[in-house]
Amino acid sequence: MKRTRKRDDLIQVGRDIVIKQGFNAAGLSDILATAGVPKGSFYYYFESKEDFGLAIIEDFASEYQKKLEATLGNNQFSPLNRLNNYFEKGIAEMEASQCENGCLIGNLAQELSAQSEVFRDRLNQILSNWETHFAQCISAAYASGEIGNYIDANTTAKFILSGWQGAMLRAKVERSTEPLKIFSQVLFQQVFRASALAKSAAG
Repeated sequence: MKRTRKRDDLIQVGRDIVIKQGFNAAGLSDILATAGVPKGSFYYYFESKEDFGLAIIEDFASEYQKKLEATLGNNQFSPLNRLNNYFEKGIAEMEASQCENGCLIGNLAQELSAQSEVFRDRLNQILSNWETHFAQCISAAYASGEIGNYIDANTTAKFILSGWQGAMLRAKVERSTEPLKIFSQVLFQQVFRASALAKSAAG
């Protein structure tokens, strides 16, 4: 489907509603009314609600890729500083939404993974891509001497993504960014610090 202004409006409005209400609860009539699109026009832009949901996911993933490149991929900072910048940005975004929104991909993974293989597969691909960015940053931290190779980059990347997504869920429940701050603190002050100390001791 060729991109059009109305289609883009529907995707953006859909994102805003889905991240607050969830995909199943998001009504097409509300989305169409908010976007100013006639009801009969929806199926001109999308084959189904599932197709619409995938378009929302792709739009978010594309935008989030730029965030990953601007933080984890920013070579102006050391690898561990890049990771810290990523977490600080995430905490600031959660504070701005008063801890209501969380991560769209994480939200949909919880809601839809057991309902649709199409959604599950695509969400898993996106999360795996995010893990790769974390792993590359951790490998760079080892190469630069910030941490030792006593932690596996891929395993640690999985831990980071799972822990961060879990902390985001807890932040939504508590309406506080404290779980996110605690996760970041433990990661840097215990996991990475222990690796750096082990590297120094092995000297």
